Amino acid sequence: MKNFDIIALGELNVDLILNQIEGEPEVGKEKFAKQMTLTLGSSTAIFAANAAALGAKVAFCGMIGDDSFGDLVETSLQKKGVDTRFLIRQNKYATGATICMSYDEDRANLTYQGAMDYMSLDDIDPEVFKAAKHIHISSIYMQSGVKRDLMKILELCKQNGVTVSLDSQWDPAEKWDLNWKQVLPMLTVFMPNETELKFLTRCETLEEAIETIRPYTNAAVIKCGSKGSILMRKGQPDRKQAALLNKNVVDCIGAGDSFNSGFIARLAAGDDLVRCQEYGNMTGAVNTTAAGGTTAFTCREDVEKIGRERFGWQ
Repeated sequence: MKNFDIIALGELNVDLILNQIEGEPEVGKEKFAKQMTLTLGSSTAIFAANAAALGAKVAFCGMIGDDSFGDLVETSLQKKGVDTRFLIRQNKYATGATICMSYDEDRANLTYQGAMDYMSLDDIDPEVFKAAKHIHISSIYMQSGVKRDLMKILELCKQNGVTVSLDSQWDPAEKWDLNWKQVLPMLTVFMPNETELKFLTRCETLEEAIETIRPYTNAAVIKCGSKGSILMRKGQPDRKQAALLNKNVVDCIGAGDSFNSGFIARLAAGDDLVRCQEYGNMTGAVNTTAAGGTTAFTCREDVEKIGRERFGWQ
């Protein structure tokens, strides 16, 4: 019995966001910030919250500490409509945290991985693989246990008839040591952005990177920011979808995760990959109309209304 359209398997942390900072940090000196926000962080959490807002039945599988930050993570997910029964709470490690220092249109981040780095397949309730129609895995470079056990996780998805997507995201260590030749054939859809794909394949151009992964790929959608997205499908020509550009961007935080949420919400609902790509482009654009990664995602009807009225989406 598939109780959930999507189970998100990924990192969880809080974000401590500092704004209006008086200068850059210097060792041995103290600076002031005029604004501070403590909120739910992580790319996978943005994905899960927005997919739930779009009408998918979503649960989260991730590890947090038995601490106040863990409480904030759990209650924040629940408020977004995400089921938290598969969260793993333990007292060996603290909940992860990222200090985000904002400077105009750029930011400097410092992350303590904490509990997220220790979750492995042994910690995951086997019911996850029975209860999900689709599992979305994200941010594996932030989770060494998940990265180590990735092939076993993908094999369990296959054994239980679960479709699966992967957005490996940025590697903070910049080693890019994912064995993608082994991983890609196990995925329903691979979801990198163009920069990550070039680093992963060690290619100079996006075109070269696409050709490098083509023999191993069932389907992939490459996010290209203001240039839109490229859909790859085995045995079919690539499909470019132009971006829906916002002339008055509030910010782009979580735009890629919001693309993922739209794409996978429609995939789990049974839409074909072209419609998923079109919908993902729309949800990525809607993300930029409000601050933060989830503010614009109140419900599916509102998101689609913004898509139609501001971006001409159909």
